[in-house]
Amino acid sequence: MSSLRCLAAALVLLLQALPSTAHAADAALIEALRTGGYVLYFRHAQTDWTQSDRSKDAGWASCAPARMRQLSEAGRETARQVGDALRRLKIPVGQVLASEFCRTQETARLLGLGDVAVTRALINESHADHAGGTAALRDAAKRLMATPPPKGTNTVLVAHGNVFMLVSDRRPVEAGAAVLRPDGRGGFEVVAHVGPEEWIRLAREQ
Repeated sequence: MSSLRCLAAALVLLLQALPSTAHAADAALIEALRTGGYVLYFRHAQTDWTQSDRSKDAGWASCAPARMRQLSEAGRETARQVGDALRRLKIPVGQVLASEFCRTQETARLLGLGDVAVTRALINESHADHAGGTAALRDAAKRLMATPPPKGTNTVLVAHGNVFMLVSDRRPVEAGAAVLRPDGRGGFEVVAHVGPEEWIRLAREQ
């Protein structure tokens, strides 16, 4: 019986330690991002699935719901809240790049982290033929993900889940980000996946 009591006590201590361990990991991630050197690959925010992508030509950048799927109102609000969270967390952002699709450009603008530059290197995989094919799109996107940001800043990429899946095995959730650490040799490490609600929570806990 005493051994069972000891085991129960040990389990209680372990469960009590878990929140503080998680908090320490969160704090370490935020502190690392504040020093710069990372790439935040955001998937665009939530979209309106009553709409669909109908344009295979240059109309992919259209913001007309009849032509291309757009952000939902919930997605727009989420993007605003995530951007506000990153600003409150004092995470320095240098360059912001977005896919040419309207929903990615709009997400990037609503994040409000800086001027948004548009690049075909992050175009949706469904339109990869306009970027030289799937392999060329994969290589171009990987180069952006592996490029070290200027000292003291982080780079933000806003694109599509399927593009990230060309170079990794897990896509970010909508409005969430994969935190990447470029290795300076053409590769990168995925350090964390942070969902929108986690960014908001982290900012609230500061």
